[in-house]
This record gives sequence, C-alpha cells and structure tokens, in this order.
Amino acid sequence: MRIKAAVAEQGTEYVVRDVELVDEVKPNDVLVKLVASGLCRSDYSLRHSGLPSYPVILGHEGSGIVVKVGENVNEVQPGDHVLLSYAYCDECKQCNHGHPSACKHWGPYNFGGRNKEGEYIFKDENNEGISGFYNQSSFATYSLTDKTNIIKVDKDLDLRLLGPLSCGFTTGSGAVLSSLKAKVGESFAVYGTGAVGFAAIMAAKIAGCYPIVAIDINDKRLEQARELGATHTFNNSEGDPKEFLLQLTDGDGIDNVVDTTGITKVMKDALDSLSAYGGLAALAVTNNNIEFNPSDLNAKNKRIYGSIMGDDIPQYYIPKLIQFYKNGQFPFDKLIKFFDFEDINEAEKASISGNVVKPVVIMDKDYKPQSL
Repeated sequence: MRIKAAVAEQGTEYVVRDVELVDEVKPNDVLVKLVASGLCRSDYSLRHSGLPSYPVILGHEGSGIVVKVGENVNEVQPGDHVLLSYAYCDECKQCNHGHPSACKHWGPYNFGGRNKEGEYIFKDENNEGISGFYNQSSFATYSLTDKTNIIKVDKDLDLRLLGPLSCGFTTGSGAVLSSLKAKVGESFAVYGTGAVGFAAIMAAKIAGCYPIVAIDINDKRLEQARELGATHTFNNSEGDPKEFLLQLTDGDGIDNVVDTTGITKVMKDALDSLSAYGGLAALAVTNNNIEFNPSDLNAKNKRIYGSIMGDDIPQYYIPKLIQFYKNGQFPFDKLIKFFDFEDINEAEKASISGNVVKPVVIMDKDYKPQSL
C-alpha cells in the first residue's frame, strides 16, 4: 500500500515522500487513516539521538479513522474515530496492575522500530525496512497499528485537536492526577510552561489545588499560564523561585511539584522547594542528573516520582480528559496551531522556538468535523 510519510535520518529535517505500508492486517492489527498528528519535543530529541534506528517515521500523537481491523479486534470497527497512544502487551505484571506504561515490553514495542511481531511495517523503494515509532508512526497518511494503541472517541469531536492528548497533555495532567494524586487545597508548582507544563496547571486546577504556581523565563508563557489556571507566576530569570515559593507558603514549601525542564539546577530547585511529605514528578527526557543527599528526602519524607505517559491506562484516562475538555475544565485547544503535513519542518521550528506550544500537522485536508 503506497502512502505518504515524513521520513527522517539522524539529525536531518523530515522529507515527506512515498513509502510502502504493509497491507496484511493480522489478527490484532488496526489499519488507520491518519487525519492529524501532534508534534512532541521527544520526536525532535530522538531525531538527534541514536534511537530508534534510521531512517525512521516518527510521530506518536496521531488521530484518525479506522479502515480495517484484524479478527481479534473487538474494540473498534471500520469507520470509528480513534486516537493512537503507545503499545503494551496487556499480559505482564505491570499491565495487569494498571500500569501499561511500565509494561515489560514497553521498550521494544515502542522504541524498537518494528511491530510487536518484530517486523517492519514500512518499506522504501528498495524493499528495505524503515523504522517505526511507538507502534504508530503518525507522521504518515496511514498506519498499521495494534489494538492496544487504539482509543475510540466520539465522532462529533474534532480529530484534528485530539491527537496531543495521547502524549504531552496526558503526561502533564497524569503526573498531577495519577502520580502525585494532588488533593483539594494542596499547593502546586510547575517548572517550565510548555505543553506538558500547561497540562499540569489545568490538572492542578481540576484537582482543586491552591496556590497554583507557574515558573518560567518567558513572560508571555507565564501570562498564558494564568489564563489556564495558575494563581501565581514567577520569572526565575529575575530571582530565586525557592525563596518565592517559601514566602508564598509561609515557609512550608509546595505539596506537589512538576519539573518539565530537565535542567540540573532547576530540578534541584524543584526538589528543595517541596514541603514535608511533598512530591516531585520529574518528567523531562534528559541526560542531565539531579544530585541529592538521602537526608534531603528522609528529613521531611519528601518523594520523587517517575511518571511516563501519565502512569495510567490510556483507554480509560484519555476519555476522562476529553470529558474535562467538554466541561470547559481542560481547554487544551487554546494551545494548538495547525500546519499542513508538507510543512512539518516549519511546525517543528515553531515549537522549538517557543512560538507555538503544540503544533499539529494535518494529513487529511478533506476531513471535516461532524460538529461543523
């Protein structure tokens, strides 16, 4: 099956070109026509690393319409509208305990470049394999994915908006609601106001936190943070955020903190700003380290959490976010800007520069939301 896809080599820009998609739909497979896909900072980061192998078709915030399903797929049928998240085995201990993002096979299924059967689903003109990503590779016009990747959504929703719920917005909000389990009246702060940070702010407001503090060096982003639920903001290029947070909380510190920056000093500031029994969710994909003495944690029972993809079951969690959106509590659409698929490199530049919080590329320009 001939399709269009944005193919990348390590460190190069995307090239939108023809590739071959395997058209054999196996028992657990779902063939999806992509409508749109969000761009995530990790797409950029991985394109400049050695993982997965190259050439590669990236993208992991896809949305689209089911074309065909395998004989074991009962969750969706052709014509259904879906989001694409990550793949998991649904059989190991962590999957059965409700933590599929910690699946025993998460690494090879999502970063191995091949499907669950270990096969390339994309081929070039010489029949050589092209690596996939997250078992969805949503920077393409079609994808052959697995039933664990699929989240069914109502057809009256705009598919062009929904893809980013699969990663960035789930990661930030899930860190607050599922990992930290923030409660009404607890304080909250986020270091870094990108898509993940803004999602965390909206989730903290949903949880009933107060105060809700956004920390960044970009005044425009801080102003936007207030629009989305932050009660206080602080530009940390102008002073010490730890001192600000301690003054704000009468010396107690912050109950729930999220760091999205991955910067060593900032992560240490975030840890030091915690209250007794406070929790830090360190979300950045980074090679930077954070150093601390165990006494820094033990003296006040502080906690550090790892939280990937919201640490929840996407088929249950993402519909909750959609309901929050319908209720006006999670207005993530304010952060999105659309780009044509052919302009994917311009979309990425807009994201890296900070001019756009969440760019979304449109593959199917003929798609019209049923609500319009």
